[in-house]
Amino acid sequence: MRARKLANRLVCSMSNYEAVIGLEVHAQLATKSKLFCGCSTTFGAGANTQVCEVCAGLPGALPVLNEKAVEYAVRMGLAVECEINSNSIFARKNYMYPDLPGGYQISQFDAPICGRGRLRIETEAGEKYIGITRIHLENDAGKSLHPAHEKNSYVDLNRCGTALIEIVSEPDMRNAEEAVAYLKGLHALVTWLGVCDGNMEEGSFRCDANISLRKKGAEEFGARTELKNLNSFRNVQRAIDYEISRQQDILEEGGRVLRETRLYDAVKNCTQSMREKEEAHDYRYFPDPDLLPVRIAADRLEQWRANLPALPAARRARFIEKYALKADEADIICGNRALADFFEQALTACEAHRSVVKLVLGPLLRELNQGKSLEAAAMSPESLGELARMVDAGIISAKMANGSFSELFGSGKAPEVFMQEKGLTQISDASLIEQAVDAVLAANPVEVEAYRGGKTKLLSFFVGQIMREMRGKANPALLNELLQKKLG
Repeated sequence: MRARKLANRLVCSMSNYEAVIGLEVHAQLATKSKLFCGCSTTFGAGANTQVCEVCAGLPGALPVLNEKAVEYAVRMGLAVECEINSNSIFARKNYMYPDLPGGYQISQFDAPICGRGRLRIETEAGEKYIGITRIHLENDAGKSLHPAHEKNSYVDLNRCGTALIEIVSEPDMRNAEEAVAYLKGLHALVTWLGVCDGNMEEGSFRCDANISLRKKGAEEFGARTELKNLNSFRNVQRAIDYEISRQQDILEEGGRVLRETRLYDAVKNCTQSMREKEEAHDYRYFPDPDLLPVRIAADRLEQWRANLPALPAARRARFIEKYALKADEADIICGNRALADFFEQALTACEAHRSVVKLVLGPLLRELNQGKSLEAAAMSPESLGELARMVDAGIISAKMANGSFSELFGSGKAPEVFMQEKGLTQISDASLIEQAVDAVLAANPVEVEAYRGGKTKLLSFFVGQIMREMRGKANPALLNELLQKKLG
């Protein structure tokens, strides 16, 4: 019933209501140690093996700020046009939970490290800017474990104290598609900058969504719910669509939407109430007495600004202009900094841009989609460029390049040496191809007459026969040219 109602709501496009959506995105910073101590942040270690007095919240243990975390937070702020505050203050956010041993989380409240900014996204109606309220530093909580076969629950504090940035958006999104576009934009930036690995399965990049509905044309916001447990782009889309439908049903039936925190169940595709939504005053924020204010010197800020790499949007525009990439091609290549670097380095070995693009967006992406990485690849960008050059020069066919790519990717062999060893170099000698064409046409006179009588689909038959005669090594373009010339 709910699924049917949801479909109907989406078809009707919410004629009476407008959704108001904001996201709170948590990105685990790619620091080797935690925010206030020297414990490792390596994922997958044995439970409670990366814990000290500080992250365990023992009385008298004093925190020491990780400078690299500050740099990473500022880098992200600069990338989304935030105001960087020269003075920021850490505060204690007080609440009791088993995986928060100190009874409070160290965060930032009144004076965050980054103020207002914005991120451009693409929507069906064109480009749109989503406002960013703030980016602040905070430490993560631990992890509660609830084994299905036991009555006991456990706590793993390995994650406790890990450095996070929380990116809080303005309530500028109006549907799930815009929310996902914004989230993907942030994900691309944090991984591009190297401040976060972006691994959503491991919880390195996660978000909560705040959703409310109001009558179209109204200025005031409605009561909002906060959705938790959104660990993939698809689940963000589904959860927001569901919650919009649920709230609309309540309002149309004359009910009142409760201000609460809800948990998204991906299996049932529904949200369930967890608790009443907390207000800021519920946490009793106050400045942390063990941490001094963070002061960023002007020269240090300019150094970080100068070291910021060219951002995806600027690089995308340059690729379109300089290399004549299509917009969707540039989007894919610039969606990952390592891939964009690899592509541009490959062009140094081959001036035929299109041949490089086809290999990058074809067999290279196929390898990456199978879980392989550019960092672990034996193939160098220059080797891919050399492979593209061989295709463009007619030394090998595109089919040969695609068929051999996995071995080249894994072995790192020079393409020319590899192709010679495998006997895969393409035959572009016109006289040899002409001999094969003549032999095939002479052996199939009935088909020749049928072709000349109008059955032009027989061309593929002749091509197949000639390729078999030449063991698939004939230059396809030259073969087709000679064949059509002979057939008239």
